[in-house]
Amino acid sequence: MSVEQPLWRALAGYRVLTMLYAIGLFASAHDRYDQPWVALAYFAVLFGWTLATLPRVNNAASCTKRFLAVDLTVALTGILLTPLADSHHVAEGGPTLPSIWTAGSVLAFAIKGGWRWAAFASTIVACANLVERGVPARDTVHNVILVWVASIGIGYVVEVARASERTLARALEIEAATRERERLARDIHDGVLQVLAMVQRRGAVIGGEAAELGRMAGEQEAALRTLVSGGLVPVPRVSEDAGEGAVVLRAAAEQDDTVDPTAPVDLRTLLAPYAGARVSLAEPGAPVPLPSGAARELAAAVGAALDNVREHAGPDARAWILVEDEPDAVVVTVRDDGPGIPEGRLAQAEGEGRLGVVQSIRGRLRDLGGSAELSSVPGQGTEVELNVPKNARKTRGKAERR
Repeated sequence: MSVEQPLWRALAGYRVLTMLYAIGLFASAHDRYDQPWVALAYFAVLFGWTLATLPRVNNAASCTKRFLAVDLTVALTGILLTPLADSHHVAEGGPTLPSIWTAGSVLAFAIKGGWRWAAFASTIVACANLVERGVPARDTVHNVILVWVASIGIGYVVEVARASERTLARALEIEAATRERERLARDIHDGVLQVLAMVQRRGAVIGGEAAELGRMAGEQEAALRTLVSGGLVPVPRVSEDAGEGAVVLRAAAEQDDTVDPTAPVDLRTLLAPYAGARVSLAEPGAPVPLPSGAARELAAAVGAALDNVREHAGPDARAWILVEDEPDAVVVTVRDDGPGIPEGRLAQAEGEGRLGVVQSIRGRLRDLGGSAELSSVPGQGTEVELNVPKNARKTRGKAERR
């Protein structure tokens, strides 16, 4: 049920009760009116209009702008006819013909359109009351301010209620989608994922073409696990028929130069292509925004680190990518289970002109104002920690292609 529906029902009841109240006031003092027939004619219209328009104040759809305009006109007409029906009563500070029924007309504006519509309607009613009185008496100003404040307050409450209703509806949709995802994940885990895992294991045992088939099944299993767990899905990978290795198309690291380097992008989308059967990606559940140029360079540095894993640790080595979104920086750690780097090997490689770590990794991070820390223990693998400040700006061309 709509959270504002009770307000419409309350408004309908208010209009009927205040209409009867206004008629009762006239009946109790009809002998004091200068021209009671004017009041009788107005109350006949008010009685018929209030009862006939009850369906109009059942919901926001039926309470149209045209109805609101006519309803407010009925209230204003009653206010302005009051001096004609009883000039002495007005001079003594008595109520207008519609009395507090007028507030119901203003409240209809508030429930329909919020506090702005309420302010518009209550201002018009205030002007009509001042014209009817002739002078801004204390009681008139008091009543005008009361209606104005009350209608605006109710209009604001209605807007908050509608926003809350939309939020609740969205939360229910997310809950339903989450339940459906969990149900599908259970079904997939019990069937498809187990079959893919079995194909991967059997292919590795049989060897030959079956080994390649098993490797592809392993990649699809990793992608499917990422999908059912709600993460980002790695892009498809293309394998060469010749040779033992596979050529991975890293489209995320080869962005167009026309992209604004300062525009924020989600780093997770650039790192997702690197995930696979032997590369695990652990990422936050929320987006990790970085300037586009800095994100591409960081993703390229991760790719260079994975290239080193394949080249030096072997095609069977496993690697793990961990993304951490800290308040002032983004930290990406790449770790492998290879044999590690012998002491002095990096300095030797740099002396031989092999600048993979120096340029492809540390050079990129230095240009971003960040840092790259490499630690390795022989026999225990290698770990590369890439730290990039969130205010990094990268404006030069594409990342180096390897």
